[in-house]
Amino acid sequence: MCHGIRGSFVNDVVTGATTTRPFVAQSLDPARYGSQSAPRLAWLRPAAGLACPAVGEGDLDDDDERALSELYDSLVHDLPETCAVAHLAQSLDGRIATARGGSKWLSGSLGLRHAHRMRALFDAVVVGIETARLDDPELTVRLVAGPNPVRVIVDPSLSLPASSRVASDGAARTLVVASASRVRGRTRVGDAEVLPIPEDARGILDPRAIVTALAERGLRRVYVEGGGVTVSRFLEAGCLERLYLTVAPLLLGSGRPSLALPEIAEVSEAMRPRTRQLRLGEDTLVECVLGGA
Repeated sequence: MCHGIRGSFVNDVVTGATTTRPFVAQSLDPARYGSQSAPRLAWLRPAAGLACPAVGEGDLDDDDERALSELYDSLVHDLPETCAVAHLAQSLDGRIATARGGSKWLSGSLGLRHAHRMRALFDAVVVGIETARLDDPELTVRLVAGPNPVRVIVDPSLSLPASSRVASDGAARTLVVASASRVRGRTRVGDAEVLPIPEDARGILDPRAIVTALAERGLRRVYVEGGGVTVSRFLEAGCLERLYLTVAPLLLGSGRPSLALPEIAEVSEAMRPRTRQLRLGEDTLVECVLGGA
C-alpha cells in the first residue's frame, strides 16, 4: 500500500494549462477494492481541502467542477469491489459514428479528458473488435495524470491485427478476449495475451463471463469504452453499475446507433435509471445509475 505525498502536476495537453495540486496517497481498503485496485486508486486521495480528484479544467465554473469531482469521488468509493461501468460519446440523435465508422472529434476537449480520467480510475478498459479495428486506439491515459489500465479487446474470432497499437506499442498490457472454440492453441496476438472465454448458448461471449475472467486476474474494476454493440451487450446482461453518455450538440442524421437492445412492446418496459446531468463545455454528460445485476 502506498503512503505519503505525491506532487501531481496535471499536464493538460489540450489547453496547455498546468494545474498543480498535491495529493495524499492514502491507503484504500483492499477488502473493498481488491489487492490490485487499492494501490491503483491510492493516487486519487486528495490533500486536505481539495476536491477528489483535481479537475482543473479552467473553463468550468465552480459548480461544474465540484459536480465532476463528486462524480469521480463516487466512482472511487461507492462501487462494489468487482464492478463494470460504461461510457459512450454520442450525438443529439443517438449516433456514435457515421455509417463508415467516423467518430473523430465527436466529443469536445473536456469530454476527451473525461474519458481519460475514467481510464485512470479502472483496472481494465474494454472495447470491441470493431472499435479496435476502425479507430486503432491507444487506450492509455495521456490527457490527465494517472496509471494506464490493462487494455482488453473483445475479439471472438481473433481478428485483431498484430500491428494494431494495442498489440504492438508496449504502452500497457493488452488482453484479447476470444471465443475458446476459435483460439486453436494461439496464446498471443502480437504482444497481446489471448484470454479464451466459452461462448454462451447464442454463440456470443457473455459479458458476465468476461467480468468474472478479468476479476480472476485481479482486474476487478472494468471500464467499457465502446463501441455501441459491446456496451449494449454489457447493459443487456445486467453487468453495468453505471452508464455514462456524453452528448455532443450535433445531429448526424444517420450512422451507427449508440445503444441497441432487444425490442420492447411498451414504454413501461423501458429501463428507468436514476440520472443526473453535468456540463462538459459544450457537451452534456449524463450519468445513469443502474446498480448492475
